[in-house]
Amino acid sequence: MPKNKTNSGAKKRFRLTGTGKIKRKQAFKRHILTKKSTVAKRRLTSFALVAKTDEKNVKLMLRLK
Repeated sequence: MPKNKTNSGAKKRFRLTGTGKIKRKQAFKRHILTKKSTVAKRRLTSFALVAKTDEKNVKLMLRLK
């Protein structure tokens, strides 16, 4: 039986934490940064966790389950 391939876009965007949750980067930090406050831009540099509703789809793309 052939091996399942991971989604190459997903493997670049998501990382697993030690407890098994999925980390992702924050959006809205690429361009049009002049109108955003310094505090808002600093908040967007941190990682966030994938929502519970999306976790199943992301794990499927990463072939974790």
